[in-house]
Amino acid sequence: MSSSFGAMCTDFYVNQKIDVTMDLPTTRETILDLFDRVKKVVPVMDRLRRFDGEIALESTETEGRYSWLALRQTSVRSGWVNPETLEQAYALHQLVLETAPWFLSINAIDVEAIELIFGFDLHARANRNQIVYDALLADSPLANLVEPNDETLLDVQPFLGLAVDNDPTLQASLEIKTRTSPKSITNHAFDDEPLSVYLTVRKQGPFKAIDTFPAIFGTLAGHAERLAEQRVIPGVVVPLHEQIIRS
Repeated sequence: MSSSFGAMCTDFYVNQKIDVTMDLPTTRETILDLFDRVKKVVPVMDRLRRFDGEIALESTETEGRYSWLALRQTSVRSGWVNPETLEQAYALHQLVLETAPWFLSINAIDVEAIELIFGFDLHARANRNQIVYDALLADSPLANLVEPNDETLLDVQPFLGLAVDNDPTLQASLEIKTRTSPKSITNHAFDDEPLSVYLTVRKQGPFKAIDTFPAIFGTLAGHAERLAEQRVIPGVVVPLHEQIIRS
């Protein structure tokens, strides 16, 4: 991957989510027309799939890279896994922002929030709760809550949220998911699930007009890149990567 954001992780992905209040249309013609419009711009997205509560348009995975667009009852989501560049992923999300409102009859007043997510997956066949603790918390005051000789860590999944520029409608959050069950810890049998770091930048509505969405996306992307480069990668992803190597 040419994007440096994926240098320290197994998979890096850029997702977008548009939350709406009203249920989205479910007619065949409406959905297929939207998917066909996206396919004309991104020809590799040529697979139509149905999941529980979701209909999706996807590309075939090639060397770990793929893109997708999914419709749920009250959300439009899109993503690009291991993009060659950030611009490649951004182009898909901007296309969705430009076209989905018209095909799905989404009005600005209907949109609750727009999110941009940077995801970092680090695979580790080990106790991922312990990895997070050792990498991020062991030297902090929180470590005093744990007696390592007599206690086993069952859940270490930090979450932090903040208002960007002191604007409560512009929010950023960091979440870590370990996917380590108590049973796997008891049996000392750990699968090769990823330890995931999610950086989410969210603009909360109400929104004035659909044509403001491109500028909003630019704001979200700018903050996501800044936070990833200056804080999340050096302060979270790199320590986790180094701890996984030591584990």
